[in-house]
Amino acid sequence: MSDTEYSAPEPEPTPESTPPQKKKREAKPMSDKDKKALSKHMEKMKKGGMDAKEMKSHRMKVMSRMRKGMSVGAAHKDAMK
Repeated sequence: MSDTEYSAPEPEPTPESTPPQKKKREAKPMSDKDKKALSKHMEKMKKGGMDAKEMKSHRMKVMSRMRKGMSVGAAHKDAMK
């Protein structure tokens, strides 16, 4: 035979086992009660002198925390840290 003998192809390396991916967030949709509470809170912030850009940012921060189960008050305190 020749110098290059036939050999079986090498098996492909197996990828390292990766842990199952975590869910990005444990969130629930906001209830109508939560939505009304958030609207009332935002009206209070508007009367307090928050401008439109600050209000949008604050609303998003509070909303994300409320979806995780916080109340409006707790979410506000956490967002204002």
